Amino acid sequence: MKQVSVGLGSRSYPITIGTDLLNQNKLFSPHIASDQIFLITNSTVSDLYLDQIKAVLTDRQLTVFEMGDGESFKSFDTFHSIIESMIRAHCRRNVTVIALGGGVVGDMAGFSAACYQRGVPFIQVPTTLLAMVDSSVGGKTAINHSLAKNMVGAFYQPQAVIADLNCLATLPPREFAAGMAEVIKYGLIYDYEFFKYLERKVAAIRKREPDVLATIVARCCEIKAEVVQQDEREEGIRGILNLGHTFGHAIEKAGNYQVFLHGEAVAIGTCMAFELAVAQKLIDLSYLEAVVQLFKALQLPTVLNEKYPVEQLLSTMRHDKKNQSA
Repeated sequence: MKQVSVGLGSRSYPITIGTDLLNQNKLFSPHIASDQIFLITNSTVSDLYLDQIKAVLTDRQLTVFEMGDGESFKSFDTFHSIIESMIRAHCRRNVTVIALGGGVVGDMAGFSAACYQRGVPFIQVPTTLLAMVDSSVGGKTAINHSLAKNMVGAFYQPQAVIADLNCLATLPPREFAAGMAEVIKYGLIYDYEFFKYLERKVAAIRKREPDVLATIVARCCEIKAEVVQQDEREEGIRGILNLGHTFGHAIEKAGNYQVFLHGEAVAIGTCMAFELAVAQKLIDLSYLEAVVQLFKALQLPTVLNEKYPVEQLLSTMRHDKKNQSA
């Protein structure tokens, strides 16, 4: 078991990474504020892991909200349904929200926790690789608007992140590959030796060897914690975590969030960003080629083959929340 700390003063919290964590009450209890728990998940995840969570929370009053599975459910409608369900369940100000699922569940749970009665505690229990290495850490919560992704949200830190690597065994190959796009990002923005490590470990990664996965998840969480500690609200260095995301979000939106998974769009967007950097003579072509090769080796797309109108993509990019000039 590995533990990474996100140091934010009174809002600091632990990220615990290991196997067989879902059935360890000692990881949950210190971060639960009362006897009330409101757990948010989706049908896919609940079938796999909800019973394990219930087994360690038998002494609590547990309400479960099951949302739809997929990016299209990261919406105002889902948010409204969650808040209404919390009110109907008579959730108090000291209720603890638990997010059991991937990035969409984590975002919806975190944003709902930030808004309900002006903020209640929540715990992230990520079940996908992408959520473990990225979206569950750092306190970004959001829902999508019809014009652009993640336009309505809040910076709201969890009480704890509990990442059980056993969950990765049931992750479909496409979802696992999508998570690796965010893993590669960390090597590119912060730790080139980590990027080289990923190149060497392609075969082990594809086999999902436990020791390698533990190393990968821990290193990504360490990097994100270091960045967030320097710039919690993305006013400076935290912007590096968005490598490829402006292109990627436009690609997701163009496909109405049905064609590409987030990580797949980020992989294509990162390659686009590197192509732009080559064109502007900021990097050598060999660097771009190495990036493309690693994405391909881990079964990720590197080019946008869909015929989306350029102006449609540019329009979405202009609405992107990271845009500061166009």
